[in-house]
Amino acid sequence: MEQDDVSVRGAAGRGRVTVRAIAAETGLSIATVSRVINAQDQVSESARRRVQEAIDGLGGRAPATRPRQPKAELPVLVRCPYKLSDYFGALVTAVAEALAAAGRRVLLDVGDSRVDAPVLRELPAARETSGAILILPPEPAEDLRFLQTRRYPLVVVDPRTPVPRGVVSIASAHTAGARAVTRHLLDLGHRRIGVISGFEDWLSGSDRLAGHLAALSEAGLLGDSRLLRYGEPAIHTGVRAGGELLDLPDRPTAIACFNDKVAVGVYQAAAERGLGIPADLSVTGFDDSEISQATAPMLTTVRQPLDELGRIAVTMLTRLLERQALDALHLELATELVVRGSTGPVPPR
Repeated sequence: MEQDDVSVRGAAGRGRVTVRAIAAETGLSIATVSRVINAQDQVSESARRRVQEAIDGLGGRAPATRPRQPKAELPVLVRCPYKLSDYFGALVTAVAEALAAAGRRVLLDVGDSRVDAPVLRELPAARETSGAILILPPEPAEDLRFLQTRRYPLVVVDPRTPVPRGVVSIASAHTAGARAVTRHLLDLGHRRIGVISGFEDWLSGSDRLAGHLAALSEAGLLGDSRLLRYGEPAIHTGVRAGGELLDLPDRPTAIACFNDKVAVGVYQAAAERGLGIPADLSVTGFDDSEISQATAPMLTTVRQPLDELGRIAVTMLTRLLERQALDALHLELATELVVRGSTGPVPPR
């Protein structure tokens, strides 16, 4: 019932202060004032404060209402179907800490990257979670679109493939980070630069390759497909792909790797061939994980703002849960080139 005539009795019991009078005093709608007085949800703290100040100013007091019963909030699903090491472990920790700071419970789903697992499609019907933060989801875009049509709140962190229109996502600026790496190598005189990318269908890999090619183009150079390799972002890929590149008749003088673990594999491949870093070969990574400072020499890499990725993902999901409009549906956070000892001038032939 709309409470247009609800009274707020004055201090001396004279007259009435109506909801309409409070609405006129605050500039809020009658419906909003009514929700405040009845302690209902979907009212901002600012509106509650303005109504109370208006009641005090008009010499009244709020009528007795039923005490507001806090709703038992469902936990937020944090899904990361990968081993929680290095990049993924740091990112999940950042998201979980941000959710805890926001007073929200967390339900973790980690370690199963099977794309045929119907995890996402079961979420709306199960009604066990209030929303989800999906980290590099392996599921097809159709599953994300399914959640979208069911109005299930979700945020995708570091999308594996392009997300459907209207799905909220956040990632590091992969293209800009890779461009900065290649510019750095070009400035050192390198022209034959090998690239070991991740899986061919990963969005981050294609974005980083685009950044590499853009930097080459700016220097008047073309990319060479013979200097490009793909593979799982792991040490063994660096050993295999790095070895293939270093065994070329005209081997590269520098190799830019998809992540720091791949770079460690390239270190091993170089050592097996008697090549020194950076005297004979410059190597770069991506992520700035702990392993980047455990190599000798320490690794030149690109720092991703993992803590900030987690915090902003939680902020965006919170706004979705509160039915707030989002002006930006996709955000990219700036990366930072960290120059260490693994890169140096191009070696003389």
